[in-house]
Amino acid sequence: MSHISYIIINIDQQRLYCMDQDENIISDYPVSTSSLGVGNKNGSYQTPLGIHSIAQKIGDGCSINEVFVGRQPLGILDDLKMSKESLPDDIISSRILWLQGEEAGLNKGNDSQGDMIDSYQRYIYIHGTSEEDKIGQPASHGCVRMKNKDVIELFNLVEEGCKVIIKES
Repeated sequence: MSHISYIIINIDQQRLYCMDQDENIISDYPVSTSSLGVGNKNGSYQTPLGIHSIAQKIGDGCSINEVFVGRQPLGILDDLKMSKESLPDDIISSRILWLQGEEAGLNKGNDSQGDMIDSYQRYIYIHGTSEEDKIGQPASHGCVRMKNKDVIELFNLVEEGCKVIIKES
């Protein structure tokens, strides 16, 4: 497979595209972005737009369906459900690609009113989910959800620092 130069996440299409340096699509995946639309404000539970990069890759070597709480592996989802473990509403599973905004005033730092809009500080990730049946439609709490097998594949193909462009169409 060709080298991934950057990623485009298209909100309208609910798709993630891996692009090569010649702007060819080398792979694409269905995703789920925020059920509340797009926006950059802290606490909005919306998916932020603009240019980002992968700041951190978390979960290398973990099992598929590993659940993460506070970016720490907690256990396999089915095992946690059987043990009646208390789980968050928005389960983060398999892998985490933690995004940081690259555009001051849009998705990095604060906006002109002084409100925090920083994607990294908002914990915006590309991650696996326990709600794979909702992939392809807006359903997340702000992050970009992927099927677990897909996020593991993507995780193995990208490097930290890879650019991620989130756009509406």
